[in-house]
Amino acid sequence: MEYRGHELSANVSMLFTELPYPSRFAAAAEAGFQVVESWWPFAVPNPSAAEVDDFVRTVSAAGVSLGALNFYGGDIPGGERGVASHPDRQAQLAANVQVMVGIAERTGCRLFNLLYGQLDDRWTPEAQAAVAVDAIGSAAAAVQAVGGTVLIEPLTEGLNGRYPLHTADDVVRLLTGPLKDVDNLSLLFDTFHLGSNGVDLLATAASVPTAHVQLADSPGRGEPGSGSLPIDATLDALKAAGYRGVAACEYKPTRDTISSLGWIG
Repeated sequence: MEYRGHELSANVSMLFTELPYPSRFAAAAEAGFQVVESWWPFAVPNPSAAEVDDFVRTVSAAGVSLGALNFYGGDIPGGERGVASHPDRQAQLAANVQVMVGIAERTGCRLFNLLYGQLDDRWTPEAQAAVAVDAIGSAAAAVQAVGGTVLIEPLTEGLNGRYPLHTADDVVRLLTGPLKDVDNLSLLFDTFHLGSNGVDLLATAASVPTAHVQLADSPGRGEPGSGSLPIDATLDALKAAGYRGVAACEYKPTRDTISSLGWIG
C-alpha cells in the first residue's frame, strides 16, 4: 500500500482496535498493508518466552513484516511515557533491551522507538538527562548488533506529562551533543506531535534527517484530512529530502478503521 510515493505501514496499537490485539495483524494484511508496527505489546518489560513466541507467531502468520516496535515505555495507559531517564527503572530497561534484540533477530524488525521519560522531582533534570543518555547509548549499542536504529520521539506538550522533548531541535541537540558518537540514532518524525507543538513540518522535513515517519493529523490525532496539518506536502518534502522509509499510519480513526483509510485513495 502506497501514498505519494511512500509505502504505508499500520500501527496496530492504534488501528484496528475494534479487534483484539492479536487479530489486528491479519486485519492489517487484509486491508492491504504489508508492513505493521506496534507499541510494546506486553504489560511487563521482560515477558515470558512463551509470550514472545506467541507474538512472533502472530506476526508471521499474518504474512506481514514488523517494521518498527516500541521499547517498554512503562505504564502507558496510566500516563507514563518512557523510563529511559528514570534512575530507578534502568534494570527494567536493560532487561527489555535484551528481549527486543531477540524479537529483532526473529522478525527482522530494525527500528525501535525509545521514549525518553518524564521529568520527576525525585531527581534533578541534569541527573535524569545523564541517565537517559547512558540508557539510549546502551540500547543503541545492543540493537546495532542486529543492524537496528533507536528512534527518539518528541511528544505533544500538555498531553504527555512532563516529557521534555517537544521539537525536532530538542532531539537534534541530543544527537549532536552528548550522543554525537552514537551512529544508529535518529529522530522519529511524527506529524501529530511535531505539528501540535507548532513545528514547521515542511522545513523540518527538508532539513532534519529521520529514519522513521508516523502520520496523524492535528488537532485530534485522527487520520490525514481530519485536521489541518499539511500532510501531503510534508510527505512530498520528505521524499524530496531523500526519505525512503515507510510512513506509518499511527492515528486514532475518527470512525471504523477501514472507513478511515479512505484518505489513501
